Amino acid sequence: MRRSFISRWASAGVVAVIGLGLAACAPGGSIPRVMGGTGMMGDASGYRFSRITCAAPAGLPGAQVNVVLGDMGMSRMMGGTAPLSAHMMLRAAPATVAAGQVSLVASNMGWRTHELVILPLPAGVPDGRRVPGADGKVDESGSLGEASTSCGAGAGDGIRAGTLSWTTVDLAPGHYELVCNLVNHYADGMHQELVVLPA
Repeated sequence: MRRSFISRWASAGVVAVIGLGLAACAPGGSIPRVMGGTGMMGDASGYRFSRITCAAPAGLPGAQVNVVLGDMGMSRMMGGTAPLSAHMMLRAAPATVAAGQVSLVASNMGWRTHELVILPLPAGVPDGRRVPGADGKVDESGSLGEASTSCGAGAGDGIRAGTLSWTTVDLAPGHYELVCNLVNHYADGMHQELVVLPA
């Protein structure tokens, strides 16, 4: 009986190792380290990623925050408005920076178009508490910047799958919320707090 139990555990371990090895070789690449952390999708398991086809310029000013945007269970064939309750994520690293110039580089490793908007967040209020309007978007009043140009800087028509965008902003000490504000994306989990400490 004990040998059977150990044999089953050993077999499960071999299957898990083989599965992880095959997943690392699968099209779309592996899960970047920036994906770790807490939140709706935590370790990003179940996500299939697009390969990034362009790069931000070297030497962006200030501290750099890398933001990964993604969506689970989606494919290139999916278009239109994202449904409520779709599994989407926005993960930023580092999540704490010093005040001053901050360059945010947003990589869309999902299949839908995304964007990155920087909004002020009152101290003590956790991210994800904004209430989307009837249009499926949150109020962008007070926005400090946006990255939504595929393979370019600043505001545009959205970051297409497999591309990135960047923006550089001056941030005072405080709390900020990084969001994707396309229809239903915020409600589907695309938000994270960024803490800015005195320099």
